[in-house]
Amino acid sequence: MPSLLTVLSLGFLLGLLALVSRWTMRRRDALGRPRPFPAWTAMLLVVLALVAAIPGAQRRAHEHRLASVATRLVGHPVSVRCQTTASAMVDLGSELGFVPFDADGRPLPTATIKRDPCRDLRDYLGGSKERPSTRQVMAVHVLTHEAMHMRGETSEAITECEALQRDQLTATLLGAGQAEARRLARSYWLLVYPQMPDDYRTGDCAPGGRLDEGLDSAPWAVR
Repeated sequence: MPSLLTVLSLGFLLGLLALVSRWTMRRRDALGRPRPFPAWTAMLLVVLALVAAIPGAQRRAHEHRLASVATRLVGHPVSVRCQTTASAMVDLGSELGFVPFDADGRPLPTATIKRDPCRDLRDYLGGSKERPSTRQVMAVHVLTHEAMHMRGETSEAITECEALQRDQLTATLLGAGQAEARRLARSYWLLVYPQMPDDYRTGDCAPGGRLDEGLDSAPWAVR
């Protein structure tokens, strides 16, 4: 679904096309005098189209950056989309991101991250990464979580456990240093994960538990 600003930008460009077409077909007035080209109006429409298009271009660049991180986590090309403002206005869901499934119940290689966590990810990318807010910690984890779904896992509890063992990697791919990334991963594990709904938690997600993959990036890994 295109954003409202994208629609406006296209509308301004169509207005410019209509203006030029009308002038081209009616270059002379009823007395045969040449009509001047409406340069100021055309320039205004161009400026308005560009101003409206800039946020969309920035969003697509942000999505491309997130998709490149998710692709590294998944192991094959995937896409990430940030929810538009128009979609957010009619969204009643409480989830921070989602991956659609096909008719056979298999996750598709595309994820949508809701508007607020996408903004938090943008703030994290542009910040120092030394003291990320809780919202930014959660946003980084949302990206990891949805990547694990795109890798093929459907269980929320297993997906959550796979993700928290890779949050450090996600943070480094987003530009954090190893120490900063490790602190972020531990913050999620110690502060956020215990507060998650029951469907997202399992006692098997613990050091030495059934879902412990023995990864060096796990927040409980001994260094």
